This record gives sequence, C-alpha cells and structure tokens, in this order.
Amino acid sequence: MDERDGRRMLRSNWDILGTPDQQKGVPLPERQKTCPPDAPITPLPPPDFTELSEVKLVDAILNRRSRRKYLPHSLTQQELSFLLFATQGVQKELKQSSLRPPASAGARHPFELYVAVFRVDGIEPSLYRYLPFDHALCLIDDRTDLREASEEALEGQGWNSAVTLFWTAIPYRMEWRYTVASPKLIALDAGHSCQNLYLACEAIGCGTCAIGAYDQDKCDKLLGVDGLDELTVYAAPIGKV
Repeated sequence: MDERDGRRMLRSNWDILGTPDQQKGVPLPERQKTCPPDAPITPLPPPDFTELSEVKLVDAILNRRSRRKYLPHSLTQQELSFLLFATQGVQKELKQSSLRPPASAGARHPFELYVAVFRVDGIEPSLYRYLPFDHALCLIDDRTDLREASEEALEGQGWNSAVTLFWTAIPYRMEWRYTVASPKLIALDAGHSCQNLYLACEAIGCGTCAIGAYDQDKCDKLLGVDGLDELTVYAAPIGKV
C-alpha cells in the first residue's frame, strides 16, 4: 500500500460526506453495548471524587509522562472508578448524545472500554467491560490466563499493570453522522479519551502508557470482538508509581 493511501484519512473529507444515515432518518445506533443477561455486573463507587486528589491540573499536565514501571500495589475501587469515569464516563445523558469528560466529535463517543483487572481491591481478576451509563463493570471473561493473554496481545507491553484498558471502536456510531470522515474523527477521539486517562492517573499517583503497537487479531480475539464492526484501537496499562 502506498503511504499516501493512509494519509487520506488525515484530510477533512467534509466535501465528500454524502448524506449520512442520521439525515436519512435511520435510528440512532446503540450508545452502550448491552451486558449479556447472565453476566454478573459489579457497580462501581459513585463518581464523587472531591477528596481523591489534591493535585492541581497544571501539575498533572506538567508531570504527565508515559510510565512503564509500576509498583506491585493494588488500586482501590474508588481509584478505578475515577479513572474509568475520567476516560469514558457519562456526566449527562441527552436525547441523541451524552456529555462526558473526554471530547468527542458530535458527542458520538464511538468506544467501548474493556478493563482487564489484575489488582483492584474487592474486584476479582477478570476481563470486564465498562458500562458508562450505569457506571459499572460487566463481566466478559474470567479466564485464568488473562495476564498471559493480555501480554501476548500487547506484544509484551503489560509491565505488570494493576489494570489494563482496551478501547474498541464501533465505527458505525460515528459513521451514522460523519460517513467517510469517521476514521479520522475516531482516531482524534481516542486521543482525547486517553489524554484524560493520563491526567487522571497523574492526579492519583498512578502511571499509564498509551499503546498503539499491539497485535490486532490477538487483541480482538481476547476481547471477543469481530475486528470489523467492533475492533481494538488503543490500549493502556495502569499501575501505581
């Protein structure tokens, strides 16, 4: 493939959008995947974080680094709750969108957030999916080799994390409004979401490192997604530093 083929995604493409499904009256796509009826749901502590950190925003910005060495400590449920809310949580539900901490083109929020829990107080090590409208975790897979499978999918970049997050994109959530411009907007949105995670980690004595160099097929298989209508686009291990 010519490298210029990939560059096309960086263009605005507003002149070739065509008529999106939204204007055709096609119903709004689901904004949160449903949890399987027999899957346990773990509620997270309410998103009240007023006493969680005394770090000023300016300090979090100036101290932000990609951190790849973590202490063998567990996260508290309150800390995990804060990180997930900062990354993908819902502040207000609107008729056709939702307001959340990270910016999103047209408030489309095309992601699902999968949470590989290894060390969180009171939460069993397993693979979960974050339910932002419920602020809860839905159990996806309680496999005993989650650490090994995650390490393999991330090409060895797990660094003994307490938690590893995986973003998947459901492209149609963005395509419903933005058609061919969607790949660029999804990529931009992923950056907004992960930068929020970085700053939230700095605020509570954690570190993270965004990972784009992962094994696509192994990540998709680990998360149980088809790689087309839903596919892995980003990952980030998290731990105390």
